[in-house]
Amino acid sequence: MDLASRLADVDARITDAAHAAGRDASSLTRIVVTKFHPTDLIRDLHALGVRDVGENRLQELAGKVDAAHDLDGLRWHFIGQAQTNKVRLLAEVAARVPLTVHSLDRPRLVGALDRALHDADGRPPAVPVDVLLQINLTDDAGRGGVAPAELEQLAELAAAAASLRVRGVMAVAPLDEEAAPAFARLAGYAERVRAVVPDATWISAGMTGDFVEAIAAGATHLRIGSAITGPRPVHD
Repeated sequence: MDLASRLADVDARITDAAHAAGRDASSLTRIVVTKFHPTDLIRDLHALGVRDVGENRLQELAGKVDAAHDLDGLRWHFIGQAQTNKVRLLAEVAARVPLTVHSLDRPRLVGALDRALHDADGRPPAVPVDVLLQINLTDDAGRGGVAPAELEQLAELAAAAASLRVRGVMAVAPLDEEAAPAFARLAGYAERVRAVVPDATWISAGMTGDFVEAIAAGATHLRIGSAITGPRPVHD
């Protein structure tokens, strides 16, 4: 199938999954992940009506924001692991385009990003940057994401940062577990965050292989790559 057909097929599957879960498909945000693909693909997606684009690597995100500066209405999503020593570049991107950071997962990163987003006079941005708290759904402490036991503390810290707006949670399903029970746990963690930040209603979950299960568990934002974009280009 060509790009338009793949996009239409995924959107039909999203609609079917939403209906099966008793949900309105129009309430879901489909983010197309364009990792390693050229900016020309983003232009083609934009022509097909796509407005939410996700990137895993910060340098690639910044480069594509530059290259696609003439495309109206794009909303960018950084879904990769953020490093504290690169938050200045993340802040520069956020100053230029609508950006949601999906991977806020530790207090040190909250502080570093908050400081980077303040201007030289110490003032926060007029519009806070949307962030999601990434939660580790595994027992491996080396995986990205805050441990569930530390979730409320991180939510309180992020909510107190003047430059940030906590919109909800994000997670990746474990490789060694069925997606459905993992996403059910995520829905419970999302409730805990809403007890701290009542309007943090977003749940970013579900990729090409498990977005149906994510929708059933209440996901609001789906991060879908190869099912729409096709195979990723070979990359060193």
